[in-house]
Amino acid sequence: MKTYQILLDKTIIGTTLLEKADPPMGVVFGAIQFSFKESAYDYFLSYCLQNNVDSTNYPEAKNISTRIIPGLVVLDDTGKEIKSDGCYIEGMDKEGFEIIIPGIPYPFYEVEFPHHVKDYKNRSQ
Repeated sequence: MKTYQILLDKTIIGTTLLEKADPPMGVVFGAIQFSFKESAYDYFLSYCLQNNVDSTNYPEAKNISTRIIPGLVVLDDTGKEIKSDGCYIEGMDKEGFEIIIPGIPYPFYEVEFPHHVKDYKNRSQ
């Protein structure tokens, strides 16, 4: 599997394998390995408040679900951006966070994520 870099406002904040998918919907998502040590919940809550990004959060559980974050991008191993409808974050400090990338167009989706497409076709038979 490829490792993808996650950037927020052009700063690398972590990586993901984009190990999960919904190919018919053009969606990939995966666990985030952050490059910073602070609470990811606090980091994203602060970012959303400062940048007027809608989010739903539960402070007692340190759980947050953002809407599309305009400055959030994912790059493949060649530095090419995964073009989509945008990216958002969901998760909680205790259990981890995922990045979700909806609306990736075909045929790019099939070229970049052939293993997800193949797995989906195998399950559909």
